[in-house]
Amino acid sequence: MVNTNLELSINTLKQYTITMIARCEEAISNSVEYMVNKDLEGSRKIIEKDDEIDKLREYIRDRSIELIALRQPMAKDLRYIYALGNIAIELERIGDYAVNIALETLKIGNEEYIKSLVDIPKMAQECKNMLADVSIALENEDAKLCYEIASRDDKIDDLYDQIHIDCLKVMNEKKGTITQGVRLLFVGRYLERTGDHITNVCEKVIYAIDGDMVEIG
Repeated sequence: MVNTNLELSINTLKQYTITMIARCEEAISNSVEYMVNKDLEGSRKIIEKDDEIDKLREYIRDRSIELIALRQPMAKDLRYIYALGNIAIELERIGDYAVNIALETLKIGNEEYIKSLVDIPKMAQECKNMLADVSIALENEDAKLCYEIASRDDKIDDLYDQIHIDCLKVMNEKKGTITQGVRLLFVGRYLERTGDHITNVCEKVIYAIDGDMVEIG
């Protein structure tokens, strides 16, 4: 017999996780948009709004523990609860990276950028697209889509490599660019790590759906 109450609780937890994904997508996208536009006030708001992501993570964590302790779920239900709790941890880290980008933007302030910001926005867009699609994959229980999403992390890695090359070149050629160059490298690194965490989310969605513990990439 189907435990309707348990199913309802898991679906509620799932919707909170999807909401958290949307918040992270917005935070990453906005943090880079504010950076490009030198919107320092917007960057400060990214930092302030991180509490919303943290509270979602706490809610998902607490409800996951509560469901396991009180309902004693089995098989797929248990996997799903466990996976959602771990997905929330990955998403919280993505929210932290958005904050880190905002902090680097504030440190750069109104300085002229030492190079055109071309690849950083591309990385952010890739991260945004991956997060939007992983939300769809979780909603529709689409493991195949998760594999496809995770494969896109290679593009993010390639863009980060290009940022690394470009920044080092400018830093070597122009005096007084090292401090900002390092900050731009940090931003690239935060986005590269965001891609890694999205891949981890994909792995956990696959586990929730199929029960397969996979490592992609």
